[in-house]
Amino acid sequence: MNDPLRLYDVELDSRLLVGTAQYPSPAILAEALAASRAEVVTVSLRREAGGGRAGQTFWGLIRSLGMRVLPNTAGCRTVKEAVTTAQMARELFGTDWIKLEVIADEDLLAPDVFGLVEAARILSDEGFKVFPYTTDDLRVADKLLDAGCKVLMPWGAPIGSGRGLNNIFALRAMRARFPDTPLVIDAGLGAPSQAAQAFELGYDAVLLNTAIARAGDPVAMARAFAGACEAGRAAFRAQPIEPRDMAAPSTPVIGQGFS
Repeated sequence: MNDPLRLYDVELDSRLLVGTAQYPSPAILAEALAASRAEVVTVSLRREAGGGRAGQTFWGLIRSLGMRVLPNTAGCRTVKEAVTTAQMARELFGTDWIKLEVIADEDLLAPDVFGLVEAARILSDEGFKVFPYTTDDLRVADKLLDAGCKVLMPWGAPIGSGRGLNNIFALRAMRARFPDTPLVIDAGLGAPSQAAQAFELGYDAVLLNTAIARAGDPVAMARAFAGACEAGRAAFRAQPIEPRDMAAPSTPVIGQGFS
């Protein structure tokens, strides 16, 4: 059954978004992206622009795959830095999509939610379609929507940690509070089962990088995540049974003989 994902004005068949950093080689990156069946890749402006024109080879590879680029402001720690990076990314990549990151600390790479809301408002006013990397806090989510965001990207766990979905209660609450807003789990997933769990909670997509790029076999892991995303989404749409405290026989006992 066709079940497209709509992010801003774009309809996508794949609900898996992937990053492009940390892969062992450009060839493995290209093969893993193809195996993931993703249609959107995140790209850091710093990676593209680093070393003079050295990033041109990387950018050429991404363009050759025909994927939609979601530039990000990875590593930015102030509103000014994030806004300036987004403006440069729009000029370089030719897109008004931006994954907005304003980082608060070195240890957890947690979002600076105050700076995030401020930067989101500035960029939305400038015509950007902002994808904010945020926490699972409902009040922050409200403010991001008020600032002009039409997609929310709460973390599952700290970036690159592979810990999965740390706060199921909060993520359920966010899904319930914003039933009509596309929600994308961004950061912290380490295994395909965790991606499937995000979809079973009703989330619309997942974005990940390290779990694929740093796997022993990135291509096989990309393929596994693609399958898990499809399975999790299908399970959500099929409406799983509710958990029970007591056993319930799957085989009827009425009409059976007893001695």
